[in-house]
Amino acid sequence: MSPQNLKKNLTNWDLVSVNPNDKNWDWKVLFCFWGVNIQSVIGFSLITSLYIIYNLNTFVVFFGTVLGTFLVYLFSNWIGKPSLKHGLPFVVLLRSSMGVIGAKYFGLIRFLVGVFLFGIQTYFLSKAFSYLIRIAIFSVEPAILDKQIFLTFFLGMNLIDWFAIITAIIFQGFLFSVGMNMNKKIIIFSAITVYLGILLFFLSVLLSDVKFTTQAFLGLLNIENFLDKNNFGPLITVTSTVFAYFSIVILSFGDFSRYVKNESQLKKGNLSLILNLIIFSFSALFIVSGMDAFLKQDPENLTRILTNPTDIIGKLDDLFLIVLALIFIIIASASTNLIVNFIPSQYTLINFLPFSLSVKSAGFIITIIGFVVGIFWLTFLSQVGALSFIDTFGAFFGPLFGVMISDFYYIQKGKLNNKDIYSLENNGIYYYSGGWHIKAVYSVILGVIFSASTIWNTNLMFLQSFSWIIGAFVSAFTYLLLARK
Repeated sequence: MSPQNLKKNLTNWDLVSVNPNDKNWDWKVLFCFWGVNIQSVIGFSLITSLYIIYNLNTFVVFFGTVLGTFLVYLFSNWIGKPSLKHGLPFVVLLRSSMGVIGAKYFGLIRFLVGVFLFGIQTYFLSKAFSYLIRIAIFSVEPAILDKQIFLTFFLGMNLIDWFAIITAIIFQGFLFSVGMNMNKKIIIFSAITVYLGILLFFLSVLLSDVKFTTQAFLGLLNIENFLDKNNFGPLITVTSTVFAYFSIVILSFGDFSRYVKNESQLKKGNLSLILNLIIFSFSALFIVSGMDAFLKQDPENLTRILTNPTDIIGKLDDLFLIVLALIFIIIASASTNLIVNFIPSQYTLINFLPFSLSVKSAGFIITIIGFVVGIFWLTFLSQVGALSFIDTFGAFFGPLFGVMISDFYYIQKGKLNNKDIYSLENNGIYYYSGGWHIKAVYSVILGVIFSASTIWNTNLMFLQSFSWIIGAFVSAFTYLLLARK
């Protein structure tokens, strides 16, 4: 392609339609995909907290979490089908509704959120690495940890912490930039390994005293007055909370669904999210209830029930189990970081600079920025309320989803011009007004106003869990009205 033609083209080999031979994901791979999404430390804490901390009816929580994941199933099918059909990542399909230039900048929002969260997740991942290093040093010679070199801190981290975060960032950057075939193997390996780890801890708790732990589990269940009308509010709250947890994955789900064999496998795989939820919830709740019962036999542990895996690990006195748990946390956290943050950031960054970047070069940039975010997280970024700004950027996700769905299903009728989707020619279908589709931009901004108001307006904060859906609905409806004219 000549330099002149290159300037009029947005083609990049990582953004073109998937080779049919690479469309080899079936429902079992998607089962692992959703397993990885729920197996995080945050997922463990969220699920167990809903059942235990808030004193809600057990059936309310169960049906609320199932309903929340069913909504994720529906939304993932809607956004996943276009990428499945055309073999394209989400950000390329975004060109159809936002325009070829508009998609570059609106897609960049997904990159900013992804790379920032990648850095934060890497910081917390590095803590597991640092605990393992400290355990290893302490096992050899405990006095070494008291030396001055380990008592000197910079940006809130000592030598071990710095070594851990550098190890974590290099480990992820190198492994995640190999390609999607490697990423598929990581997803499968992580989901199976972590589930085996959960099974191991489940059996460890159960077999330590079957009757005692079973009674502790049953004692936590609250099954009275399920049909009380007052349970409707908590049911909706649980549903929206679970949906909000998964919402960051939905917008860029096409980055993965493009590799699925067919629509039947897509729907089966997405439905497996509910099975993942049930398996994970039961196991996590049993482990937490059993551990809590054992810990409270000691009067010093009568304060509160622990739902965070790292807090539970801190109470264990078995070094082997502690090390094993930390290894499982590293695997789970790294694979979640891959799916939720790294891969979507790669594609959106490549889309922004399609002439210059590849999967590896984009991965290198993400690794560097993520490292900077990670090292400044504790002492600066966490102190200035950075997450509120990330939440505000995240308010774009629902509206972008709404516009894409309206455009693909109702305006374009499922059709896509494979030539013009990469064209910068002003007569291209998706060039619109200078590369921007003004009707879509207006629809997204209107949706963001509604969505972000639940974050910044104190009177509307009770709707924050619904912000994604509110923004999606407003933008979808507005775009449908405008684009049909």
